[in-house]
Parts: sequence; structure tokens; C-alpha cells
Amino acid sequence: MKRVAIYIRVSTSKQDTDNQRRELEAVANRSGWKVVKVYEDAGVSGAKGRDQRPGLDAMMKAVNAKEFDMVASWSVDRLGRSLTDLLSILQGLHDKGVGLFLHQQGLDTSTTAGKAMFQMLGVFAEFERGIIRERVNAGLARAKANGTKLGRRRVKPSVEARILELRANGDGILKIGRKLGIGTSVVQRVFKQDPWPA
Repeated sequence: MKRVAIYIRVSTSKQDTDNQRRELEAVANRSGWKVVKVYEDAGVSGAKGRDQRPGLDAMMKAVNAKEFDMVASWSVDRLGRSLTDLLSILQGLHDKGVGLFLHQQGLDTSTTAGKAMFQMLGVFAEFERGIIRERVNAGLARAKANGTKLGRRRVKPSVEARILELRANGDGILKIGRKLGIGTSVVQRVFKQDPWPA
């Protein structure tokens, strides 16, 4: 009987992993696989690397220990959005002789065709992410062209003048922040806007 680990992920805390889990457990049952463990990353973006996804990290450690024969996941984008990350995961599985099953794509990487298809799906996932990034940047450029001020608002001129006055007296960022009851990031921003004269 094939030992299978299930990996499930959702990007936001408003979503849940129940549907993915139920469907993958049903597939395992129909296929005669034994589910040995379910790994989950809830509310974690697929763009984040392994170091920021505890479920994925734990699963890959278990792969190295050869605790199962295959990983089953809902879709390629559950594993990652970056081609580099996807290929790294696939390589990690392949090196230990662990297969990958992707339910939505009907993909099984224990076959040669499956491996090739996985790499192509990774390219498309990265392409989709690039398109989203371009749309966001185009929206920001359009807003800027229409006169919308982007970024944080400047502090009141009176506060700015007081920060500069305290700095001229030799006070540091932390001391100024405490004296004026403002965050150090505000003080640093004013410093950057008005650097020391050369």
C-alpha cells in the first residue's frame, strides 16, 4: 500500500482547507493509498518560501526521512507560485524517490510525462503572478498620473520642525520619539527628507 502525505494550503485566514483535505482523502481512499500525515499552511501565501511555511518545511523534512512514498496536493499553486520554489520542491521529492500527485491537474510525477507537465505548470503559475504584479504596478502608475499621493502622509510641519530642532540639539532617534510621543519610523522618515547638510 502506497504511503501518502497530504499537503494543503490557503492564502488567507478567511479561507479554510476543509474542501482540499476532504477531496484528497477521498482520492486516497479510492486509490488504495494510506494517508500517513496531513501537512497544512493556513493563511500563508504561496509566494513565501519554505522558511516561512511551517507545514511545507515539516513535510520536506519528512521527505528526507522517507516517511512516505508520495505527496498529494490539491493543485500546483498550493505548493508555490515561483518556478524556482516549485522546481526545488520537485527536486527534493525526486531525490528521495517520493512522487507527487496534483488533484486539479490530474498529475502524477512518478511518470516521465508527469514530471514534464509539472515543470510546465510551474512556468504558467509564475507567468500568472507576473501578470498580477504588472497590473498592480500599472494601477499605481495610473493613480500617480491622476495626482493621487502614494505612500505615507508627511507629519505636520510643526512636528517636523520640532524633530529637526531636537536632532540639531544632538538627540537620537529613540530619544526624539520618546519626547514627542511618536514612532521612531516617523523620526527616521523626517531625517531622510531633511538629511544633514554636507
